[in-house]
Amino acid sequence: MLAACSAVPFEQKRNRLLPLLQQPIRWQRLFALADQHGTQPLLYQALSGVEEAVPAEELRFLEQSCRTNLHKALLLSRELIRIVERLSALGIDVMPYKGPALAEMLYGDIALRQSGDIDLLIHSQDFARIRDVIRELGYTPHQHMSEMEEHAYLKSGYECAFDGTAGPNLLELQWAIQPRFYAVDFAMDGVFQRAVEATVAGQPMRTPSPADLLLILSLHAAKHAWWRLAWLCDIAQLISLPSLDWRWIKSQAEDLGVVRILRVTMLAANRLLEAVIPGAAQEGLQEDAAAVALAEEIMTQIVSEAAVDVESVAYFRLMMRLRERPSDRLRFLTRLVFTPGPGEWQAVRLPRPLFPLYHAVRISRLAAKLVGA
Repeated sequence: MLAACSAVPFEQKRNRLLPLLQQPIRWQRLFALADQHGTQPLLYQALSGVEEAVPAEELRFLEQSCRTNLHKALLLSRELIRIVERLSALGIDVMPYKGPALAEMLYGDIALRQSGDIDLLIHSQDFARIRDVIRELGYTPHQHMSEMEEHAYLKSGYECAFDGTAGPNLLELQWAIQPRFYAVDFAMDGVFQRAVEATVAGQPMRTPSPADLLLILSLHAAKHAWWRLAWLCDIAQLISLPSLDWRWIKSQAEDLGVVRILRVTMLAANRLLEAVIPGAAQEGLQEDAAAVALAEEIMTQIVSEAAVDVESVAYFRLMMRLRERPSDRLRFLTRLVFTPGPGEWQAVRLPRPLFPLYHAVRISRLAAKLVGA
């Protein structure tokens, strides 16, 4: 039911929904599942189109949830505009790429994408300056780091979360697409150079190009093992855009070694949401039996509703299988083993002169996980 309501063209939704609505439905369970997958607004849009087949009380409950989402989307849009205007006035280049900006670009309506937080892409060298500016705007780091930890994290990590007056983790500054150990070395300068203009609540802003977004969002979904249906909805919207340069996408995906991740993402969107994979994409990306098998595995995981443990050995094996080049699998494994991070810094407090010993702490913690697996 949820997948049928999340399929993109409404004409398709109605034909799929009416037969399903003749069956017994646990409405509150469906609403909870939609919230978990970030698709409540799409569910409400779909059910509103067949309201004669939906109990009025249930539809009202869902409508209220969507009003709450709209209020949060408006709050985030207001805060995003406030932050970007302040940083732009200081000559600091930033780009929103999810949240309200993505909702406007893909759905034409901030109310149609479930709101979470504000995501800003930044240049790593601007992090300290931006951190100080947003502190003046009422944001504080969610997790404290020492100067040495922050310096190391800017090289090995990819984001820092900040709490605002409206709640925790309201803002995320991201200077990379993934942590370094995933071994996808996306050139952020190129993303900024290829940026396009979008609007958020009527305010023009720069955001990554649709082609960059397809790769960025595919990598984001893969990092989380595609466990939220909303991410596939975004992909379905993206690949339907006629302006996508599939030659460039293919070339970039090959350079990054993420062709398989891109194929798995599009296949999952096709199988679950009936998203049409364009002919140019089919021709440009070579056949990959492993991608087909992985897509089936991912869909089974999504439908089963089983939680994904991103710290498990099984998860890291999946990340290895998603890479088509042996060299990338080796880089992933090497970086995973030898790159310490916040987990190590919190587990053991070492004085500044002994900071390099966190590499040994990392190896020790990973070895303990393998023994316990």
